[in-house]
Amino acid sequence: MLSGGGTGGHIFPAVAIANKIKEFHPNAEILFVGALGRMEMEKVPAAGYKIVGVPIAGLQRKLSLSNLKLPFLLLKSIRQTFQVMADFKPDAVVGTGGYASAPLLYAAGIKKVPYLIQEQNSFAGITNKLLAKKAGKICTAYEGMEQFFPAEKIMMTGNPVRKAIEECSGLKQEGITHFQLHSGVKTILVIGGSLGARTVNQALLGGLEVLANSGVQVIWQTGKGFYEQAKQAAKPFAGKIQVFDFIARMDLAYAAADLVISRAGASSVSEICLAGLPSVLVPSPNVAEDHQTKNAMALVKKNATVLVKDNEASSQLIAEALHIINDPTKLKELSNNAAAMAFRDSAGVIAKEVLKLAGF
Repeated sequence: MLSGGGTGGHIFPAVAIANKIKEFHPNAEILFVGALGRMEMEKVPAAGYKIVGVPIAGLQRKLSLSNLKLPFLLLKSIRQTFQVMADFKPDAVVGTGGYASAPLLYAAGIKKVPYLIQEQNSFAGITNKLLAKKAGKICTAYEGMEQFFPAEKIMMTGNPVRKAIEECSGLKQEGITHFQLHSGVKTILVIGGSLGARTVNQALLGGLEVLANSGVQVIWQTGKGFYEQAKQAAKPFAGKIQVFDFIARMDLAYAAADLVISRAGASSVSEICLAGLPSVLVPSPNVAEDHQTKNAMALVKKNATVLVKDNEASSQLIAEALHIINDPTKLKELSNNAAAMAFRDSAGVIAKEVLKLAGF
């Protein structure tokens, strides 16, 4: 059984691990547990796996009456998860973070079912920190995670990403064709994460004319909430600015790109490194313990990205991106250093650890 949700950064690593388990053991039975109403309830079935939803919800960081419901939702979710586990009888459990994984990992600990935690970020999430004590193995992507977890349980594996992204090199022309781009024109890929990113989107919105007149072309993933506004704003620049609410073929998007503008979520950072792409990262300030800044700084220290602060994005992001994309030396330097930080086949390494815990 696997769980992790709320955002693509928790869901897609879990799916990547499940895919590898199925590759190693085609007859393996796999079941996901997710939070009702969250994107895992759509994305996991789309990946070909069954998922059971429980009513767990996340803590609102601002004062909110909805926080009063959380203890009751947690207890109900744990009770339902115990029932699902009793029916499914898992040999091992995997949690990839987010509040959605808390009931499953807690129930596994009580039932003495071995479980593995996969922590994507350089600063551990609260669910993973609380449930690390009973974990059989903790797979991480950054150095120095002993400050959060028992050192003897930690294994550096990198973050699992979709297999297609590990294999996207050599698909540039296919990517250009897929996104109806022009060959020989520098391409900027803008991604705010699976739910979008308001600051990044607003910066793009304010810089569309500058981008369109600069001789570059743009693939812009906005997230659902900003899509209609962005699509209307980009209409005068058809052929130069391609707008999408969600990009399913991220492998082709990375293949087509010469530069990526992105939030600094762990999965996005791992994908950028695996694709060996230069990037401008805009860490979200609206995350626990400012972990996206810490993710980005791990690359900045190795000259593998350029960081633009969230509160400076509106004035600096477009200019910084255009400066980099027109500097071949800087592009190559960032690309080489990002590629050097990539972990290969993280999902496969983690899947083997899960199978060991399960006794296979």
